[in-house]
Amino acid sequence: MLALTVGDYLLWNWSLNGNHDVIALVSGLTLPPLALISLWVLALAAMKLLAAGAGLRRSRPLPADARPAPIETSRRPPARAADEDSRRIAA
Repeated sequence: MLALTVGDYLLWNWSLNGNHDVIALVSGLTLPPLALISLWVLALAAMKLLAAGAGLRRSRPLPADARPAPIETSRRPPARAADEDSRRIAA
C-alpha cells in the first residue's frame, strides 16, 4: 500500500511538472485516500509490533505446570461465632 501511495505521488508530481492536467487531476484526487490508508496500515503494524513486544498476544496456552493452581473451597460454610458458642455449651 505504501508503494502504491509513493507511486501515485510521483505520478502526480511528474504530471504537474509536465503540464498533464488530466493525469494530475486523477492522481491528485486519489492521493489523499491512499495516504490515509497507508498511514492506517502503518499504525496497525506499529501496534502489532508493540503488542508482540509487550507479550500481550499469546498464540498458545500456558503449559500445565505454569498454570495457577485451582482454588479449593470446602462445601461447609464458615463457622460463625454463635455456632461455636453453642457447641461449647453443649459439650
